[in-house]
Amino acid sequence: MVAVLIDMISIGIIVPVLPSLLARFTSSPTEQALWYGVMAFTFSVANFIGAPILGALSDRYGRRRVMLVGFCGLGFNFFAMAMADKLWILILVRMLGGAFQANVAVANAYVADISSPSQRARRFGQLGAMFGIGFMLGPVLGGILGDIHIQLPFWVAGGFALLNLLYGIFVLPESLPVAHRRIITRSALNPLTSLRRLKRLQGVGRLVWTLALTNLATFVMYTTWVLYTSFRFAWGPMENGWSLFAMGLASTIVQGFLLAPLLRRFSAKRLALIGLASSALGYLGWGLATSGWVMFVVIGANLLGWTVSASLQSIVSNAADARTQGDAMGAVASLTSLMAVVAPVLGAPLMATVAHLPAADWRVGAPMYFCALLQFTALLCAARHFAQQPAPTAIPLQKH
Repeated sequence: MVAVLIDMISIGIIVPVLPSLLARFTSSPTEQALWYGVMAFTFSVANFIGAPILGALSDRYGRRRVMLVGFCGLGFNFFAMAMADKLWILILVRMLGGAFQANVAVANAYVADISSPSQRARRFGQLGAMFGIGFMLGPVLGGILGDIHIQLPFWVAGGFALLNLLYGIFVLPESLPVAHRRIITRSALNPLTSLRRLKRLQGVGRLVWTLALTNLATFVMYTTWVLYTSFRFAWGPMENGWSLFAMGLASTIVQGFLLAPLLRRFSAKRLALIGLASSALGYLGWGLATSGWVMFVVIGANLLGWTVSASLQSIVSNAADARTQGDAMGAVASLTSLMAVVAPVLGAPLMATVAHLPAADWRVGAPMYFCALLQFTALLCAARHFAQQPAPTAIPLQKH
């Protein structure tokens, strides 16, 4: 949890300032939106390819070693972005960062290693809370630093990545026993093969479509959030940093404190359905907002939307055995990364299409309306799947 927290703080620092850094190399809002989409696309392609590779490597050599490589790579990525003086260099180093940021899949496998099936939803929620705190602290810090100098957040983010490397070397223990490690096969390194295995897991099946659609909605939102709020409300790094802080706070409250009592009251699949409905309405609310303060109101009203990820991940994790948790979580990360690849291709051009409109025009919210449609479709897919497929039987970890 500490390692993930530091990791997400470093990643969160650059989120509110990345579009502003890119704006130094572009000449109009439309051009900025399109190139931001290109950068997000290349980042996500690298993440999509890297996730199953790092997941398979962690199944073979252990989680800790692979996470250390990821921390080191992220540090290099942030420092290189701070020094980039050409657009193609910025896009190239961001792509390299995407490959190393795929170690999120390894962190999920780490949690699965040390948790029984009955604990996984709650512990994935705790891990999600660390993501939330990271995205609560990181963007605010990035907004403050970005107001001082646009490149300063990238230097600080690199410093946090190196701090995590030291933490991993001297503190973080290994979670995967040697007896549970397995030989890497060529198919395990193929992200498409990994996705096929995910679909074949008992109890998952068509739930893959729900995972895909809800992740696509999330990434379209994150791809366009800073651009959307900049065009709609004239927000800068500071305001965007605080809005992302509010999202992180909501995620932390739900996944760190409310998820456990909610899971005692509702099953993971019922909670996923409630969360999907809440987040669909949340996207619609963001798109219809006419003032910046409304964005914060919707964030608070959409608390249950933050239960979706942990609920779905626990269902997938419980469908895998002790030897293939890295593979399963790598497949989930591959699916997530694939949707992150698709999101900029859809979200950035959609944002560019409405960027020239007056800020008060309701059509400027087009990316958020699209997210609402995706999430509502995900809700229908999940409801149909749960109605036809019982939840997967928990598979206890073997004692050796």
